[in-house]
Amino acid sequence: MPNQRGFTAPVTAMTGRIRRADRRKLWVCGWLLAGGWAAMFPLVSTVGTHRSWGVFAAAGYAGAALAACRLPRPRARTAALASAVLGAVVLPFLYLVLTGRAQLEVRVVERSAELLIQQATPYLTDPQELSEYTPYLPGMAFFGMPRALLGDGGWAVRLLGDARVWFAAALLLSLRAGRTVLRPAPGGSSPGGHRAYRTAAVVLVASPPVALSLCVSGVDLPLTGLCCLALALVLRNRPAAAGLVLAAACSLKWTAWPAVAVAASALGGAYGMRAAVRLVATAVAGTLVLVLPSALLAPGPMVQQVLAFPTGRGEVATPAASPLPGRLLADTGQFGWYTAVALLVCGGAAVAVSLVLRPPGTLVATADRLAVGMSIAFLLAPAGRFGYLALPLTLVVWARLESGRHAEGTPVLRKAVERRRRGAEQPTCPVPASTTGADRSVDHPARAAGTPAVGMSAAVGTSAVGTQADDRRSGGSWDPGSARRVPRPAPNPAAARPAPAPAHRGAAPTRPPSTSSAAPGPRSHRPAEASRRKQPRSS
Repeated sequence: MPNQRGFTAPVTAMTGRIRRADRRKLWVCGWLLAGGWAAMFPLVSTVGTHRSWGVFAAAGYAGAALAACRLPRPRARTAALASAVLGAVVLPFLYLVLTGRAQLEVRVVERSAELLIQQATPYLTDPQELSEYTPYLPGMAFFGMPRALLGDGGWAVRLLGDARVWFAAALLLSLRAGRTVLRPAPGGSSPGGHRAYRTAAVVLVASPPVALSLCVSGVDLPLTGLCCLALALVLRNRPAAAGLVLAAACSLKWTAWPAVAVAASALGGAYGMRAAVRLVATAVAGTLVLVLPSALLAPGPMVQQVLAFPTGRGEVATPAASPLPGRLLADTGQFGWYTAVALLVCGGAAVAVSLVLRPPGTLVATADRLAVGMSIAFLLAPAGRFGYLALPLTLVVWARLESGRHAEGTPVLRKAVERRRRGAEQPTCPVPASTTGADRSVDHPARAAGTPAVGMSAAVGTSAVGTQADDRRSGGSWDPGSARRVPRPAPNPAAARPAPAPAHRGAAPTRPPSTSSAAPGPRSHRPAEASRRKQPRSS
């Protein structure tokens, strides 16, 4: 018979080579696709910053594809990642920052910081031009404070004062803090998992949606990082800290408000309504502290610039005019605009109902639910851009990266939900005073696990093994009608002992049977003969 091991080894090696070849092709195709997408900007885009980024990024992605195709495997991935990051992030970022070229959003944020210093509100009372509108909440003005304080100077001042630097710093620091919060227990992850996480994180930063936003605008990057950090804190049952982080996010843009509902649903389903209320109260109080002063000083301009202008109802047309479904409906006229708003409301209501009926139980489920809600808002809003979709994309990818870094997939919320359900299904029942701690742990698993319970219906049928063991120990049984233990009468030793057989004439009195569990000897079946041999001879 042929040796099976001799056949299995070549097949395994061949499969490994095929998988490595497929993985290499996947990397090459991915970088080529990203390079083709970036190369379209110099050809079709009319925005100067987008065209400049496309030139740098296309070259970087082409170098990454070449490195992944030609270099040997240990160095191919490192060289490809370095080429992609250098071409899509580092070089265009430095070029655009040092030359002072940016999208209008960056200049609006820096000007709002100057207005906040001068008049304690970032909104002009009578804006006339597009650059005078501030479609953000007051918290966004803090990212323009370095420019307002440092001014314009040399290359170092331009670099440190640019708001895009602090946008990127907020994103990276938030992701790092979220990783620290979700740090697995010792032995919960392997070195291979850490390498895969670093590789995927670099790919995410170098991907076209994130790299383009980071280089040309970056206003959504702090919001993305703060949402990721808030979900990490929710997973670790830290409602106060999560509420503060969500308050910071909600003070930047109103698109972060759905994150409060998603986080409260996940926290309430896993750890109880008290934790959810604490998170919502902290988030609302923190948001009011950051937003209310500007709202009181300029309520009309704030409503006009933050709510009416981004939805296409302002006096000046919004530049967010990507051909998304909501924008296409709004362009048809008044009826189309109301239709888009109605669809937006219906989509939000559907997400809210899903949060009530089925709260998310894992980090991935929570991030997916928030990403779905934000995607519906961006797609059905009367005005929007394709770049807004980078926020839900980053949430989805980040959640899977963090879950894959843990051996158990971070099902912390699901475990908490299961514990709460077990506590509700296993009520308490009276325990005899003589029952020891070990007996309580057997008869009452809910009490042994530290879960409160009410009622007595689950005590009758909790566990057949525990009930039988308790009956053997205490000699009683449960009465389902009265929910109490009925004691069993103690046995009478005299009644259980067999009566001695009548002794015949001249025979020695028989001994009572032994209560020991030892097996009888080989001559135990002839007691009469043994007694005759030992009987003394009469005179």
